[in-house]
Amino acid sequence: MQVDFYHLTTPLDRVLPRIAERVVQTGGRLLIVAEPEAQRVALDRLLWSYAPESFLPHAHIGAGNDAAQPVLIASDVTTANAARNVAIVDGRWRDAALDFERVFHVFDEEAILRGAAGMEDAGRSRWCRASVLETERCRPLGAGCLKLDGIGVALGPIRA
Repeated sequence: MQVDFYHLTTPLDRVLPRIAERVVQTGGRLLIVAEPEAQRVALDRLLWSYAPESFLPHAHIGAGNDAAQPVLIASDVTTANAARNVAIVDGRWRDAALDFERVFHVFDEEAILRGAAGMEDAGRSRWCRASVLETERCRPLGAGCLKLDGIGVALGPIRA
């Protein structure tokens, strides 16, 4: 299991399509989680139009045949498309994401100010105290990275 924290220094619409493309190109499936409906609608438009030559098949959960979708957009964590990768893009962590092989936790400055991103020292401590990880040891790796035994956690800005 791997958790990647993506602190956006560029707009989400420049980062998320790249993540989705990489997952799909390697034969994987991706669940994109955003609670606000307006954000989910914007993500749907983005994945259809982010580049003229692009085609990234996707759908909203419940729009039909969720299980067949390589990329599924939902308001909460689900396994409806059998994804092993989840991108949480509204900045609010969900513990259910720990059941996936890889988590992309994407957040911006606003999410950090709200305290939702888990980047502050208190957030790092929360990771070490999480009930799922109670038996794991948490240690700093430097440059904002942590290593939880058995789980790689990378913290750092993403520049597109």
